[in-house]
Amino acid sequence: MERSISNPNSVLADLLKAIPHLRAQLYFKPSLTALSHAMEDQVLAGDERLLVIANFQRERFYRQEAHRYQRIAERTPQVYVLAAPETEFKSASHDCETVAFDPHDGLSQEWHLVVIGQQYGACLICREKLAPEDAKAKKKPIRPSNKATNTCGGAEIDTARRFEGIWTFDRQVASVAADLLLERILSYRPELANKIEQARRDCGIVSLAPKRKSPAQKIRQNSVKIEAGLTQNSTLNTPHSTIPNPGAFAQRLLTYLQAGQYKLLKAYRSIAAQEQKERLINSITDTIRRSLDPDEILQVAVKELGQELAACRCPIYCCQATDATATIDYEFLQSSARTAGIASTLGQIWPLQDNPLFQQVVKQREPLYVADAQTDPQIAQSSTLQKLVRKFSINSWLMVPVLYQDQLLGMVELHHCGTSPRQLATEDLSLVSAIATQIGVALIQAQAYARVENLNQQLEALDRTRANLVAITGHELRTPLSTIQVCLESLANEPDMATELRQLMLDTALADAERLRKLIQDFLTLSRLESGRVEWHFEPIDLTECAELAMSSIRTHRTQEQQPPIVLELPVDLPLVKADGEWLVEAIVKLLDNACKFTPPEGRVSVIAQSNDSGTLEVIVADTGRGIAPERLETVFDRFYQEEGALRRSTGGTGLGLAICRQIVSNWGGQIWAESAGKNQGSRFHFTVPVFED
Repeated sequence: MERSISNPNSVLADLLKAIPHLRAQLYFKPSLTALSHAMEDQVLAGDERLLVIANFQRERFYRQEAHRYQRIAERTPQVYVLAAPETEFKSASHDCETVAFDPHDGLSQEWHLVVIGQQYGACLICREKLAPEDAKAKKKPIRPSNKATNTCGGAEIDTARRFEGIWTFDRQVASVAADLLLERILSYRPELANKIEQARRDCGIVSLAPKRKSPAQKIRQNSVKIEAGLTQNSTLNTPHSTIPNPGAFAQRLLTYLQAGQYKLLKAYRSIAAQEQKERLINSITDTIRRSLDPDEILQVAVKELGQELAACRCPIYCCQATDATATIDYEFLQSSARTAGIASTLGQIWPLQDNPLFQQVVKQREPLYVADAQTDPQIAQSSTLQKLVRKFSINSWLMVPVLYQDQLLGMVELHHCGTSPRQLATEDLSLVSAIATQIGVALIQAQAYARVENLNQQLEALDRTRANLVAITGHELRTPLSTIQVCLESLANEPDMATELRQLMLDTALADAERLRKLIQDFLTLSRLESGRVEWHFEPIDLTECAELAMSSIRTHRTQEQQPPIVLELPVDLPLVKADGEWLVEAIVKLLDNACKFTPPEGRVSVIAQSNDSGTLEVIVADTGRGIAPERLETVFDRFYQEEGALRRSTGGTGLGLAICRQIVSNWGGQIWAESAGKNQGSRFHFTVPVFED
């Protein structure tokens, strides 16, 4: 009859209580695997009928060694295998006795192998040393440990596992360990009492205490007897043993295995650190490959870097060596830091010119790490840095420059905000430097891509300009030329034409010739302005005089019936402006011509001026005409822009007038823009011109 009595006690702990002078040692898993296989091979190589007790913790580990224990069971009938059931494992009597214990039993955390006979004994009693995070995770299932090869996780994790325990060929120690395990077996399989008693007699195992007493009582009552027995039999083996004793050779082998395992562990840690570095760099590289958007790249970099290095805060910002300040647009802040009230640097203006740490990084082009911001002399001598340290709770501070071909593009910082300074490992600094290098490459690539995109847009604009130029010039040249040709042919073929009709033909030809002259003049003017071949003569100018000259020019080319009234609304006390008078008149003429063109005769055009606080005079040409759609207020200043299309216009013109105005105004450092409430709501064109100062 099976019983399920979970015992949380540790067999290793009970053994150390029973034999106080024993001291547990630290072993790596591969060392214990080699030792247990050696003990099993001793059983298979000998001819003595021994007692073998093995605890595999989990059924899956026993399945990997089942064939080996079938061979051992052929040598001796006293073989006991313990494991926590998972699928088919259960308490039964077959080739060997199997004992299925409760998964919450203390046996599930230990690794046992005891081999004992009349004159021979060896035992391996170990308990896994869990990492601190595993020990704290009460709800997490205990990671099983066994001599079987790793079945879940990489070899790195398996070989780095450590155990503390006892391994010895001392028969008295093996006898105590066997007694403790036999008692645990009886608690699960009491029907084996007779067989276990026979094993005790055959192997000379003396129970620690009467059965009625608890294991703790047995340990206390018999510790003196055990110590006495150990003193009398202190050798590793007796001369009458039929199984050879590994002795000093086994100890040297174990030492060699342990030393090799330490080297392996160190190598695994190095590989893990390298893998961590490569994983993070690959993450940034993949982002660069997927997107050339600097915002996305820096967002991924700051998050990955902050999480990987467990930084309290990781800000990244773009800057140049000569910048006075920088705005932190990217930041990773630990959630625990937010909870603790640590301030965020996101959006903060970060001082650079009066920051000694930044200046040192710029000068040396190397990372700078301040392990203790509270005692660092540079911070102590800078009020700016002291304010930053206090405001953002910085205890340790790392600054790594983002460089490309020795050009500073930005800065990566790591802040530790704990209560004590943090020592940064060399591999961590190397990792941050590698990421900074990747960020530098990404930023340069993104900038190059942006420039290419801008060039493509310019090429597309030039292509549209070319198409517009062909359409507009073809239309504007063909129409007046056709009229001039018809008029001249009529005059040539009709010598007897009436005087009034002859004059009409001449006036029409002259008007279209003027139209052609104006078209060619606009092309030449814009070409001169854009190529920088204009010689500017800036001098004090009276704006009122320039406006009146512009009105006269408009009236010369337009009849009163064709144009709306133009009103000057200029204050009498306007200051003089500093501009080239000829080009200032030209700009006002172009704006008035544009206003009159799209305003009906019954409308109104006004010229307004007002002084600004910025030392400029703002000139406004307002009309009550057709108006401009809001989405086209910027494009009206483009070359060859035609609101109705090049070939479907109700008004003439090249579409160069406003482009010429923009070139003129920009050359004296002014600004020009348009405003309109929408279709048929009129429009207002503004430009600024600097005020002359004595």
